[in-house]
Amino acid sequence: MTEAVPRLQCHGLTKSFPGVLALDRVDLTLEPGSVHALVGENGAGKSTLVRILSGATRADGGRIEIDGRSVEIADALAAQRLGIAIVYQEFNLAADLSVSENVFLGRWPRSNRTRLIDFERLHREAGALLAALKIELPVRERVGRLTVAQQQMVEIAKALSLEARMLILDEPSAVLTPHELDTLFLLVRDLKARGVSVIYISHRLDEIFDIADTVTVLRDGRRISMRSIDELTAGSPSAGRERLIAEMVGRELKDEFPPRSAPLGDAVLQVKNLSAPARFRDVSFEVRAGEVFALTGLVGSGRTSVARAIFGAIPRGRRGVRGHVSVGDRRGPFRSPREAIAAGVALLPEDRKLEGLLLDRNVRENVTLANPRLGVRAGLLRPARERRVARQLMTDLRIKALTTESLIRTLSGGNQQKVLLARWMTRPQRVMLLDEPTRGVDVGAKYEIYTLINRLAAEGAAIVLVSSELPEVIGMADRVGVMCEGRLAGILDNKCHEVTQEQIMSLAAGEALTV
Repeated sequence: MTEAVPRLQCHGLTKSFPGVLALDRVDLTLEPGSVHALVGENGAGKSTLVRILSGATRADGGRIEIDGRSVEIADALAAQRLGIAIVYQEFNLAADLSVSENVFLGRWPRSNRTRLIDFERLHREAGALLAALKIELPVRERVGRLTVAQQQMVEIAKALSLEARMLILDEPSAVLTPHELDTLFLLVRDLKARGVSVIYISHRLDEIFDIADTVTVLRDGRRISMRSIDELTAGSPSAGRERLIAEMVGRELKDEFPPRSAPLGDAVLQVKNLSAPARFRDVSFEVRAGEVFALTGLVGSGRTSVARAIFGAIPRGRRGVRGHVSVGDRRGPFRSPREAIAAGVALLPEDRKLEGLLLDRNVRENVTLANPRLGVRAGLLRPARERRVARQLMTDLRIKALTTESLIRTLSGGNQQKVLLARWMTRPQRVMLLDEPTRGVDVGAKYEIYTLINRLAAEGAAIVLVSSELPEVIGMADRVGVMCEGRLAGILDNKCHEVTQEQIMSLAAGEALTV
């Protein structure tokens, strides 16, 4: 019996950019009908490898074989012809067009008689494709009205409409709820059964062990290991996880969540009967100095809106925020972020690129943005002074950038998050609102961000950690507030009794909590 020819083989792929060796003789083998996880820290080379396979960039050296045949992937069209499709974390969909129009974008069927678009046939063919993939979507609905999970299914259907035999999923779970992730995994397993090969990229290790057959670790542009999940977990799944983390970061992390022993002080943040119509209602809790209070729940439960209301980012008034917020002796709700900042409140927004960073500005300007007085003397802007502050914070927070003048968009996700944290460390903060602070961040950078959170707590800040990652919530929080349909369903004490994911999900789903 002959062995199946690998769907994909990469031999010695090498790629350099000015000052950076992005890939250094990387080998990769992808079998037919398998899921191959690609993991590593930001900057490890994952994106460069994917860009080469998708035709977005050319390798400087090495060879690619598909189904045993040496190929050249000159551009995206060549990749498409070879059966390679990619679904990026940031979707490439036309929001004002229907599901059918997006699935067959640029390939709409036309009437033989009039040469106009045959919409009935378009909807019929899209419906048949979705049914074959076991995806339930309204084919005539505008994509802009779909949920994020449904939009992702449209992207996958669009990729597979091209008869792709190799599907690359880049951080597909970043914005999915646990239920939506289960739906994605059912689809991936069905694709495996059909012989489609999947490259799965994720920072969430639980997903890797759940869905992948094989895992390859990249670090600093080199392949560190490639082994089956069975081999990795042989003997002890926890030991396999620790081994994978050590290979990714190049050092051993004793624990994913650093220990914290900061003493708790008096209540710094008090929230009483806080409401915002159509968002959340009657939310009450307090956070003490040195405490990490997690706010979690399903997508749409109101957790982010609560943080934004505390920060003054939701208008007050009859249709706006009502209730009480106090930070020390300052009373809210605050009328604006400027007022909240003056009271000592800081916010790391959920979407760092859209709401947090000036992507076309440099590290220096982004770091000093919350405290413009740092760079001003006698009414004049002093960039040299800003540079000194930025350099010190880059060293202190281990921000990896060539200089203080490096553009923010050139930094990895983890370093971008650390720049946002550095911004607030230029002035004293009493309350830190951290909304998904480790989303899209690799395991090594996560540990560093967790260490910074603990440091802020030890310095007396009250931390509100908004997160959908339950291991993160349990590993970092002293107490856990669970939101359900706009209400605070309950608060769990994680210091007295270790909170479980089942307890959190019961409250998040509106079920009675059983202890």
